[in-house]
Formats: sequence, structure tokens, C-alpha cells
Amino acid sequence: MSLVRLKIKGISYSQTQNGAYALILNEVEGDRKLPIVIGAFEAQSIAIALEKEIKPPRPLTHDLFKNFADRFDIIVKQVIIHKLVDGVFYSSIICERDKIEEIIDARTSDAIALALRFNAPIFTYKTILDKAGIFLKFSSKDKENESLDDSIMVNEILQEGETVEISGSASDGYSELTIEELYKELDSAVTNENYEKAAKLRDEISKRQ
Repeated sequence: MSLVRLKIKGISYSQTQNGAYALILNEVEGDRKLPIVIGAFEAQSIAIALEKEIKPPRPLTHDLFKNFADRFDIIVKQVIIHKLVDGVFYSSIICERDKIEEIIDARTSDAIALALRFNAPIFTYKTILDKAGIFLKFSSKDKENESLDDSIMVNEILQEGETVEISGSASDGYSELTIEELYKELDSAVTNENYEKAAKLRDEISKRQ
């Protein structure tokens, strides 16, 4: 079976599923997207790995795993989303130590959070993408935003003619703050380990730059 390489398109909070986020993966050589529902903690961990300027004062769980692996010379070579059963994606982490390769079963959200930290590629099988892949449709307002690809917010998913809304949470009044105030709030959020707030602040700062 042929593998298809994926990249992260964005993360969006789901209004319909309390505490759930949608992680959108995009095939590198194509237009199909693979939406995966993940939890809040994993969403924050992935968002922090994407937002290079946010540095937690203490390591998160996935950072700890990375530090542990580095200490014992374990390399994550790639992540493969290898199975889809009843809407649940199953993934494997391909690791290597002393030229010996090991395959570790993992939740897809954890596997992707680690792949980002190891700069490891993410793959899925073509059969899975054929089954679960969708096309993403953005509003005209979103299309005018040149930094869309760098944003962690995705607004609409279009699948078989049906639009499913996955809307981001409100701006929390950040648009009314000056750039200096935003940076001050960002520093405070990181210090207090409020990474969801920090990600929103970084998103607002990115819009101004």
C-alpha cells in the first residue's frame, strides 16, 4: 500500500463537541484534508510546537518524552496513521536506537505532537485518505488573509456537499489591545502555563504583523 505524506493545516475548536478540537492534516501533494478529533491537552501541545515563539517554562508531557528520547539516543523517524475503525484513527511511531528500528503504537494526537518535536514526517495510507479525506472550503474573507496557512484556526469543512461548522472561540477582546499589550499578555499567559490563551494571543499578534 502506498503512503501519502501529510502536513498540519490547522487546529480549530469545535463548538458542537465540548472540549474537542479538530486537527486538520493536508496531503502534501494534493488538496485533500484529513480531519481528526483530538482533546484539549493534545491540541495545546500541538499548537505550542507549531508556535515556535511560545516556550513553556516547564516541559509538557511531549517535551519530556522528547528530552527522555534525546538522552537515550532514541530517534523518531516517522509517524504513520495506519488504520481507521469506526471514526477512530490508529497510528504508529517508527523509532530507531543503535540502528535497531522499533514500532510503537500511539494515539494519533500524541504521535503527531511528538512528530513535530522530532521534525519527523507524518504519513497515512492512500486507502485511508481515499476513505476519510475531504476538501476544505474557506470563506472569501479568509482567502484575503495571506497568513492563512500559518494560522491554527480552520473555519469550515466541506464534505460531500455538506458544510460542517468548526468555529474558533471568540477573540476575547484581544483585537482591542495594542501590540505592546498583546505581548505583555502573552508573556503572562506563558508564565502561568495558560497555553490555550497564549496560542490565541500569538494568533492575534500574527494578524497584525
